[in-house]
Amino acid sequence: MTDGPDHDGPAPDVPPGWAPDQPPAYWGHQGSSWASPGGPGETPPPPPPPPQGQPYGQSPYGGQPQYGGQPGAYGPYGSYGAYGPGPQGFRPPPQAPRPGIVPLRPLALGDILDGTIKMVRSHPKATLGLSAIVAAITTLPVSAGQAIYVRSTSELLADPEAFGTADALGGLAAQALGTLISMALTFVATTILTGIMTRVLGRAVFGGKITVGEAWRLTRRRLPALFGLVALEGLILILPALLIFGLFIGLFTSGALEDSSGSIVGLVGLLILCLAAYAVYALFFSTKFALSAPAVVLEGRGPVDAMRRSWQLVKGDSWRIFGIVLLTGLLAGLIGSLLSFPFSLAGTMVGLMGGSSAGIAVVVTILTALGSTLSAMITYPFQAGVNGLLYADRRMRVEAFDLVLRSAAAQNQTQGWVHSSVDDLWDPSNAAAAGAGASAYGPPYGTGPGQDGWGGYGAPPGGPRL
Repeated sequence: MTDGPDHDGPAPDVPPGWAPDQPPAYWGHQGSSWASPGGPGETPPPPPPPPQGQPYGQSPYGGQPQYGGQPGAYGPYGSYGAYGPGPQGFRPPPQAPRPGIVPLRPLALGDILDGTIKMVRSHPKATLGLSAIVAAITTLPVSAGQAIYVRSTSELLADPEAFGTADALGGLAAQALGTLISMALTFVATTILTGIMTRVLGRAVFGGKITVGEAWRLTRRRLPALFGLVALEGLILILPALLIFGLFIGLFTSGALEDSSGSIVGLVGLLILCLAAYAVYALFFSTKFALSAPAVVLEGRGPVDAMRRSWQLVKGDSWRIFGIVLLTGLLAGLIGSLLSFPFSLAGTMVGLMGGSSAGIAVVVTILTALGSTLSAMITYPFQAGVNGLLYADRRMRVEAFDLVLRSAAAQNQTQGWVHSSVDDLWDPSNAAAAGAGASAYGPPYGTGPGQDGWGGYGAPPGGPRL
């Protein structure tokens, strides 16, 4: 039995046994009310394949995938609407771009440590080289003072009867004087070094390179603000310790402890309490001001404004920043001690066993300076890099600064190089202008290509590339 009018043969373009007027094909579920026309065992032809390049499960009209990605999965309306790809089309979320030393997203502790190591490896002259020079200059006075002290100690061991009190005091005075001179030099040198390394890190986040000379030119105008910042932070951290020290010196000199042993016990308890309170005080303000130096160098702020800026960035995440700063400080101290210990031990042994000649003093000075230089060469860049990346991390978490960084990275990738004007993006006002309407996954924003012809970053080095 066939449907439709009788005819001698099939109509044009109609399979044998089919009526000439057919409704639209329906590829529904099994068990449909439709019966296959024609003879037994005949089935309708399969649907035509999708056009070349069309993803499976999408309609040729409008590009909308069908429900579940299967043809006709939900009856006659299977090709209407889209609710995302099915399990076969699952795609993991896109990874954050990483044009430089860190991924452009809020950073974990591993990202910070890894980015610091990458900064050192990508800029060895500006990090390891400068740190070695600074450390060699700043450790010479303390090394010389220690050599004089070791020489006086060796004389005491060789002939205790001939050794007088003046000799012992002279050795101690030489070591104390060398330590004070080294501290003053370290104050100046490490301030400069921190500024230079912060500038290096600011460029390295974008994947750009910077020479030592360029980093110095960009940093030297910020040196007065850096020195002011270090002086203010030093006063805040040291002044309470000086007050506590002066209080106890006054108690000792006034004779208040000579009355009874109970006063001594009370004084010891008060001293322990004051030291514990001061430790909490110092750790609190060190954490709050940990991001001040990057704010001075990268944002161009003054000392007080930079401290206020650091306080605002740290707010709400103080415990995490405290933990990272404390952990990295302990790591840096441990690494520095391991590196300097062999040289210090060798210098001490040579000084004690070699006699009191001038040549022995020179050898002790050289060995001690080598150990201190090697230690500082590693610890200075490490701590500067951690503080700088913590600053970038807090801006990404608080201000969505990663969108600005991604936009600049997209511009750099489009033009194929990193222009020095990316340094200006660290300023909050410039970052806000560059990041207006930004999208983390869309095209770069800010000054687009065509406004100045070079993506908003000026002409490439060496002139336009035609």
